[in-house]
Amino acid sequence: MNWQEIMTAEKRKPYFKELEQFITQAYQSSVVYPAKENIYKALEITPYDEVKVVLLGQDPYHGEHQAHGLSFSVEDSAAKFPPSLRNMFKELESDLGIKRTKRNLTDWAEQGVLLLNTVLTVDGTMKAGSHRKKGWEFFTDNLIQALNEREKPIIFVFWGNDAKKKIPLITNKQHKIITGVHPSPLSANRGFFGSKPFSTINQTLGELGETKINW
Repeated sequence: MNWQEIMTAEKRKPYFKELEQFITQAYQSSVVYPAKENIYKALEITPYDEVKVVLLGQDPYHGEHQAHGLSFSVEDSAAKFPPSLRNMFKELESDLGIKRTKRNLTDWAEQGVLLLNTVLTVDGTMKAGSHRKKGWEFFTDNLIQALNEREKPIIFVFWGNDAKKKIPLITNKQHKIITGVHPSPLSANRGFFGSKPFSTINQTLGELGETKINW
């Protein structure tokens, strides 16, 4: 199985045809992020068979030069440092002593970290979540279910209540689930800081006989 096969099957479904119509109209009539060619960037960089970790986000950043198709990641040209990503980097330094400055997380994706949002587009002129309940949730749930069917173990990382709603999709016992508080400033002080997610992921990868992530 690969992403192309999965996407071909999804595109035949009525919900996806409606979603495509909505997305086409949205890009024609408004400012939408990420750029159209980057909607499926996470799948392009991290092939189905090479996924080691799924780091589930919500929907893309809606600021200019931020979203580029990978959850939590921003383009190199982004002027703003998203607070959730800043908190992730604070915890990374506390956890593993790594002081990361590069805000583009493509190198994580290339190592097998699927940086997947539950909603893949957003209206840049409106508030966060403006493209929710248009069909993306069906699509990304089906991607997660396709990963659940894989025999080779995957670590699913669900931060925050929205992400935790996906836990029932993981029914295959060999997969690992790591849950925690979302790194958003609204919640990070309530348990994200000090949770050591990056070392936990790497320890679990080691136990599975997999190469650890160079964060």
